[in-house]
Amino acid sequence: MIKIRNLWKKFDKMEVLKGMDLDVNTGETLVILGPSGIGKSVLLKHIIGITKPDEGSIYIDNVCISDIKGADLYKAIKHMGMLFQGGALFDSMNVEENVSFYLDQHGDPKTGKRYPRKEIAERVAQALEMVGLAGTQKKMPSDLSGGMRKRAALARLIVYRPSIVLYDEPTTGLDPITAMQINELIVKTQKELKATSIVVTHDMFSALYVGDRLALIRDGKIAHIAEPDPFLKIQDPLIEFLHNSISKDPRTMKENANGRTN
Repeated sequence: MIKIRNLWKKFDKMEVLKGMDLDVNTGETLVILGPSGIGKSVLLKHIIGITKPDEGSIYIDNVCISDIKGADLYKAIKHMGMLFQGGALFDSMNVEENVSFYLDQHGDPKTGKRYPRKEIAERVAQALEMVGLAGTQKKMPSDLSGGMRKRAALARLIVYRPSIVLYDEPTTGLDPITAMQINELIVKTQKELKATSIVVTHDMFSALYVGDRLALIRDGKIAHIAEPDPFLKIQDPLIEFLHNSISKDPRTMKENANGRTN
C-alpha cells in the first residue's frame, strides 16, 4: 500500500503540492487526473524517490521513503517501475538491451535473484510478443515510432515484474489508435503483474478505460477520489468538462474486448 501524508513541494516560489494526502490500495489501478502543470508528474517522482518533499511523508509498504536515502532508499523502491512520458529508452542500446536492462542490472526486484542470459532473452521475447513488438530485439530506439517506444518501455516493466508501477501521461502525444493500444496494454500488464498501479493523465477516455478509482488534483491536493461511476456524478466543473470531452464511455469497449478474450 502507498500512503502519502501532508505532502508539500515548492519550486522557486511556486507551490505545486500543498499538503496532499492520498492512499493507494494494494493491487488497484488509481488514475490521477488534472490539467498539465498541476503537479501530477511531480507526485510520481516523489513516490519513486526521484524528488524529496519539502514537508510530509511517503510510505511504501509501511516504509517512509521520504526519510531515507542511498542503499536504504534503493531497497525500499527496487520493486517499483515507471513508464516515463517519453518511454525513456537508452538511445545507444537496442530494444533487447533496453528491455532487459533493469533485470540485467538489479536481478529480480523482490529476491535479487540473477537470471541466466538465456532465460532473460526468453523473457524479453515473451514480453515483446505480448506488447506487439515480436522480432524487434535488434532494432534501435531511433527505428521505432513513439507508440512503439512506449510499448518497448512497457515490455521492460513486464520483464522486470515490479509490484508497483507508475505511468506518467502514457497516451500523451499519441494518435487515437496507438493510444488505445497503450490503454489495452496497461490493463493487460496489470493482469499479468497483479501490481499496484498509478496512472497520471489528463485524458478521461484513458482514465475510465484503465482505472479502478479516479482522483482529481486541484490546488496541490486531492480534491475528489472515487470509483468511476460516483466520480462522474460529482458536481465539479472540471470533471464535467473532462467527461464531456469524450463521445462514448470506453468501459463498454473494455467489456466487449474482455468478452472476446474470455
